[in-house]
Amino acid sequence: MHSLKRILLVEDSPRDTELVIEALAENHLANEVISVSDGAEALDYLYRRGQFAGRSNGQPAIILLDLKMPKVDGMEVLRQVKGDPALKVIPVIVMTSSREEQDLLRTYQLGANAYVVKPVQFTEFMQAVTKLGAFWAIINVPPPGSEAHPNSSGS
Repeated sequence: MHSLKRILLVEDSPRDTELVIEALAENHLANEVISVSDGAEALDYLYRRGQFAGRSNGQPAIILLDLKMPKVDGMEVLRQVKGDPALKVIPVIVMTSSREEQDLLRTYQLGANAYVVKPVQFTEFMQAVTKLGAFWAIINVPPPGSEAHPNSSGS
């Protein structure tokens, strides 16, 4: 039996963070969700620095990434993740309220795997998160050799 894949949620809105976690739990997606509130914390988590220096091995199966955040914004997190050979295989799903075409284009140029505009309505938001979680954390099979791959040895 494989352990559930970890999800890294990078979101500065406590309300949206709570809704994402609630949507995953309500739909029996019991994946471990690591929640950080800005891009600097996300990078510290991924690179095992600062408060995350002693965390367990293994990278998240997916990163749910907001764009507009304090300290380090989502575009910079995306740029660093997709520019790092050790991290670039991690799927990054941008979840943002931005409908700006330049944000959409830039995220895909930087290597985002998906771009989701956060629905304003509660029910639609919950449905969107549930579908994202189910696909990326359960259905999707990551590339062989990635730490998130179910058959990797996790050395």
